[in-house]
Amino acid sequence: MAELESTVINTNVKQKDPSTALVIAVTTRAIFNLEEEHKLYLEKGKEEYTRHQQANQDKPLPPGTAFAFIQAVQYVNKKILESNPAERDLFDILVLSNNSPESGVRIINSAKHYGLEISKFCFVSDEDSTQYLKSHGVKLFLSADRTDVCNALRRGVSAALVFQQEVQAPSTPLRVVFDGDAVLFSDETDQIFQEQGLEGAVQYERAMEAVPIGEGPLKAFAMHLGKMRKKFGQEKSPIRTYLVTARSGRDMGIRAIKTLREWGLPIDEAFFMDGAPKGPILAQIQPHIFFDDGLHNIQGAQNVGVPSAWVP
Repeated sequence: MAELESTVINTNVKQKDPSTALVIAVTTRAIFNLEEEHKLYLEKGKEEYTRHQQANQDKPLPPGTAFAFIQAVQYVNKKILESNPAERDLFDILVLSNNSPESGVRIINSAKHYGLEISKFCFVSDEDSTQYLKSHGVKLFLSADRTDVCNALRRGVSAALVFQQEVQAPSTPLRVVFDGDAVLFSDETDQIFQEQGLEGAVQYERAMEAVPIGEGPLKAFAMHLGKMRKKFGQEKSPIRTYLVTARSGRDMGIRAIKTLREWGLPIDEAFFMDGAPKGPILAQIQPHIFFDDGLHNIQGAQNVGVPSAWVP
């Protein structure tokens, strides 16, 4: 049987313990801009694509949507190790690629060129590469392929779809923005809203105020992020987290705040938009990544140059 997964360990990077680290897997098209190469792959096939990658193996790929996020994650590791060199609760980045290792040389060279601390490069020749996420202890998966993301979510891994866009690299600290319903929280209130309208959803929220909202697909990732954030005082933390939700603060904010308190999840700032566009507030925050389940919100974020990831 052919070897389906081939892992290249980056010996320039200190390997992390996957049982304690917050492992993030990114696909090559999420971290680098491979749109031209991907077009070549679709139009001319795998062999032509491989030939192109090998011919250009020393030419660094331009940064992709998740690039600034990965750089900011690296900055957090640096700050954590400065305060405690023995700390094992760190971010660990691995790149997942459907390329063969031969055409992957350019990916490895590009990572080295930018000084990205990627500990492993996994080259998977199988159709569904997400089957390897659990064995690597992945807590968050970012991909430019919708099928990959849906498969990962079905496997119980926090995952989001990254759209290729021009991204201005924001400065540190790491800033992560979460939408509420169907991202951090379950979509139970969304369901009521679809069936009974706003009035029904507001009544449901009031009746359920003392009951924490169910878990959403990105809760596990947010909790691990919160755990790392707690190692620092609020002023000194290299991590800042935000909740930007379409909920109204007056009618539906209380249950959301109580849920976060019940989970023990610290959020630096919460914005209850009451259905208003999120773009202007995101432009103000300048996050490294924004997670939302609404494509109109993703579009609004992209319009103001904010790296966005859709949770289908």
